[in-house]
Amino acid sequence: MRNIKLTIEYDGSRYQGWTRLGKNESSNTISNKIRDVLKKMTGEEIEEFNCGCRTEVGVHAYAQIANFKMDNPADVRDIKHYLNRYLPMDIAITDVREVPERFHAQLNATSKTYVYRMTVSDVPSVFDRKHTYHCFRTPDIRLMQEASLSFIGVHDFKNFSTVKKAKSTLRKIFEIEIYGDGEEMQIMISADDFLHNMARIIIGTLLEIGLGMRHIDEIDEIFDGELPASSPCDPKGLYLQEITY
Repeated sequence: MRNIKLTIEYDGSRYQGWTRLGKNESSNTISNKIRDVLKKMTGEEIEEFNCGCRTEVGVHAYAQIANFKMDNPADVRDIKHYLNRYLPMDIAITDVREVPERFHAQLNATSKTYVYRMTVSDVPSVFDRKHTYHCFRTPDIRLMQEASLSFIGVHDFKNFSTVKKAKSTLRKIFEIEIYGDGEEMQIMISADDFLHNMARIIIGTLLEIGLGMRHIDEIDEIFDGELPASSPCDPKGLYLQEITY
């Protein structure tokens, strides 16, 4: 049985995330689109299709990682060409490799990085509207940078997520960078892993602080459950940037 690793770029605008399980299970997901083409190519049902970081509805990816196993002897170059020929144009396979049998896209990941793109110019671009969030007021970057320090390190992020079931809600954030110019701001978050909607709620909190809607001290109160968390940020500006192994 061969273990195949994919690097995937996608525009998540019209999909129900990487996968959609449970009562609201949907076939309109990134993983299902890829599995359907793989089945067409190999004639095999892909039983286990692992991803490095499960992106949510409307979130994009510059470099999602996935792996699956198959018996088909096709060359990795042929797999790449076949997938890119038959997948929708908003999903691209940028790399295909055969990897050791024990490689697992999720379990072997050591860090995952998201970047949030937000325009702050006077007039929102009609061309970027589907892929960046537009803020009509410019947030205080220095205040947001100061607030971001409260998230660094190991914390229980249960109250900064919408997770319902998890073995543990402890996560470690390695770094948060916030930078920008007169037209666009970016927020980069790197962690060992993310709970459901964790990145979006942290970004939403930082934006509310930068816009004067919340105070920095409220972060500790949210961690302690004394205050409700901020709403998740708009997903159209969020990109899975990198997964390291």
